[in-house]
Amino acid sequence: MILGIGVDVVDNNRIKPLIRKNLFLKRTFAKSEIKISNNIINKTNFFAKRFAAKESFAKALGTGFRNNLNFRDIEILNDKIGKPYYLKSRKINEAIYKRFKIKKYNLFLSISDEKDYSVAFTILQK
Repeated sequence: MILGIGVDVVDNNRIKPLIRKNLFLKRTFAKSEIKISNNIINKTNFFAKRFAAKESFAKALGTGFRNNLNFRDIEILNDKIGKPYYLKSRKINEAIYKRFKIKKYNLFLSISDEKDYSVAFTILQK
């Protein structure tokens, strides 16, 4: 049963000047995401896709960023073959439980980018 879907599109040019500001990175991304970016050549698209994924998650949840949920609480990692996924942290579990009163769920994430835009699509399933 699908509980929520979310999609977000980001103009990469909007993110480019922000990633030069350390405060934006610290407020928006988990330490692990910032560390992974050290090995990425195109940091703009890397962070734009993750920003879109965080927004997409908040939309799938249906609450946006409230109830003590912030960007850093939503962490996007990649598996061994490169597929992106949400780290199911305590904060994510709490947010989903608070909203839907469930403990078991699946999150599906697809992210993509082109020169000018990045997009993320999320499905939250019971």
